[in-house]
Amino acid sequence: MNRLTASVISSALLLGAASVQAALPDEATMYKNPQCGCCDGYARHLEELGVEVKIVDDVELGDIKLQAGVPYGLGSCHTIQIGEYWIEGHVPMEAVEALFEQQPDVDGIGLAGMPIGTPGMPGPQKEPYEVYTFTDQKDSPFMTL
Repeated sequence: MNRLTASVISSALLLGAASVQAALPDEATMYKNPQCGCCDGYARHLEELGVEVKIVDDVELGDIKLQAGVPYGLGSCHTIQIGEYWIEGHVPMEAVEALFEQQPDVDGIGLAGMPIGTPGMPGPQKEPYEVYTFTDQKDSPFMTL
């Protein structure tokens, strides 16, 4: 194998590795209740991944969830706008990263309630996390973790 061929193969491998793991956006806005500490814990998890999180805690969360397209009954304690997507609740980082890798044509992803063991909710995982996608208040399965 000559030097040019090796260089082309190396470049292709590096480019392929970079495109497989899509980077998260640099900034996000979290809408939450001012007294909710678990939301702050979730924001810290995003910050550990290099995302600067702006926290807004003086808005009507129901209006934000409606604007985001979160299905009725599948909400959580906070809603995040990040890039072109919305994240509803304590969605594990594995699912958030998969959202940006796959870039599906949806409004966002969510995890209903506040399950123990998710980012911001300490404790061991007790059951599978059913992460859903949503668009215009309609949900579909995304992944089970």
